[in-house]
Amino acid sequence: MASVVKKHLNNKSEARHVKAINPQGTLIIIGGKEDKHGEKKILKEIARRAGKGKIIIITSASDLPHEVWPEYKELFKGLGIAVKQLHHLHINQPEEVRRLQLNKIFAGAKVVFFTGGDQLKLSSKLGGTLLMDYVLDVYKAGGTLAGTSAGASVMGEIMLVGGGDSDSHKVGNWMMAPGMRFMESIIIDQHFAQRGRIGRLLGAIALNPGVLGIGIDEGTAVIVENDHFTIIGENAVYILDGRGVTYSNISEASADQTMSIHDVRLHVLAENEVFDLKRRKSISKS
Repeated sequence: MASVVKKHLNNKSEARHVKAINPQGTLIIIGGKEDKHGEKKILKEIARRAGKGKIIIITSASDLPHEVWPEYKELFKGLGIAVKQLHHLHINQPEEVRRLQLNKIFAGAKVVFFTGGDQLKLSSKLGGTLLMDYVLDVYKAGGTLAGTSAGASVMGEIMLVGGGDSDSHKVGNWMMAPGMRFMESIIIDQHFAQRGRIGRLLGAIALNPGVLGIGIDEGTAVIVENDHFTIIGENAVYILDGRGVTYSNISEASADQTMSIHDVRLHVLAENEVFDLKRRKSISKS
């Protein structure tokens, strides 16, 4: 059976309000492979929110930080961000945080951007460190936290890790771990339709029916502000709500069995559509 590394998760299906740690800031959660060559709509939105402030680019999820950082540096320069506004952070071990001059690094920061790679690397290297307190300070002061791919997965209370995408419908093909909890009662999955990940997100909802599952396609993002989010980008966002689930075999089935779950509510949203996190429903376009 899939394992959950989270002691205080509530597996009951009573209503749970999804909320951010502080509604003053903005989250931009990207499903991976954001457009870097065409209109660059998502990256433009991140640059716009930085204004004259600093963008801190954290590459700790990546095995190739010295390739990832120059790429984003050039992209943001091309979008009008001065080099002095860009700061690269790559942490290999939590102890490295102690040697950083965090006051100086985060002075004037308006955006913190987590790049892709391995979400477990992000949570294990940065979780619980003083650096994350500074990240949250940016958010609580009205700044923006953005993440793509693995950087998107860590945004929720729980994150999905591991498992082969082709067998994502199998009960034992994935596991979960704690996220960074920028949003509570949320599980985020990325590269969603492109990697056939609906099965593993459904499994996560079966284990945690009070938690809202959000699957984000490549080239697509959700912009979270207060109690709602808006879709931006070329593909879709899928919201799975398990509060009405009437049956699942998730707790009894063996690891190689196909998962069964009944009466899950599904929303599929496209660009400019809005989802109300408090009421768990889409909002019609005006």
